[in-house]
Amino acid sequence: MTSTAIDFESIKNKQRAGWETGDYPRVGNTLQIIAELLVEAADVRAGQRVLDVASGQGNAALAAARRFAEATGVDYATNLLAQGRDRAAAEYLPVTFTEGDAEQLPFPDASFDLVLSTVGVMFAPDQQRAADELVRVTAPGGKIALASWTPAGMVGHLFKTVGTWAPPPAGVRPPTLWGTPERLTELFGDRVDWVSLTKREYVFRYHSPAHFSQWFREFYGPITKLSGTLSGADTERFADDLADVARQFNRADDGTVAAPSEYLEAIGVRR
Repeated sequence: MTSTAIDFESIKNKQRAGWETGDYPRVGNTLQIIAELLVEAADVRAGQRVLDVASGQGNAALAAARRFAEATGVDYATNLLAQGRDRAAAEYLPVTFTEGDAEQLPFPDASFDLVLSTVGVMFAPDQQRAADELVRVTAPGGKIALASWTPAGMVGHLFKTVGTWAPPPAGVRPPTLWGTPERLTELFGDRVDWVSLTKREYVFRYHSPAHFSQWFREFYGPITKLSGTLSGADTERFADDLADVARQFNRADDGTVAAPSEYLEAIGVRR
């Protein structure tokens, strides 16, 4: 199937509805450390123009602003942008949050010295177009820095589990492919020199596997939306399937969850 046969706009509209369901920042805020590590790895400097793509509630934008960069966050989910603005105001950080699509960024060419995304742009259905946009808005010699879940990690398995209940749209590549060097090479070609590709782990910490399942079903928008379509025994089976993912990767022995999930931290220089 060619990309022209895929209705990306319809897919994005459904995605947006998912992210605007539940209360994603209740999950996303727990991932702040990924953004802090990413901006450090990218060596962000004070005064640099930094863009956080698919920013959600602004983890990477806030991390950059704490280092006195001129930070902007862009996302198509307006409820997440509103929470980003609230977070920035609470921390007295001058971050600009703009509504926009990762596949059609509302900025001129070469607008930013550093373009970031923490487990965000990877969800754009038209992966090539999103990659092209990252390159377009990055100034030559600037950096692109990405943190993306890998196929083999816990979140990769979580997505596969969810996919057994709600198969992904036909023809759309799995988002976790962004967490592989091979896919980054396919998407960016010789336009970006990847100077650092590092596998890291983020540890999900919850009271129990059941708590992990409940938290994601209640707050992680796409899963919340799916869960709302189920009833009776299906609801219980879905809940247990999610808990099983946490059990599979859990390394805690006290009843709580401390489950590492692999992600790829990629730092590149735009040629």
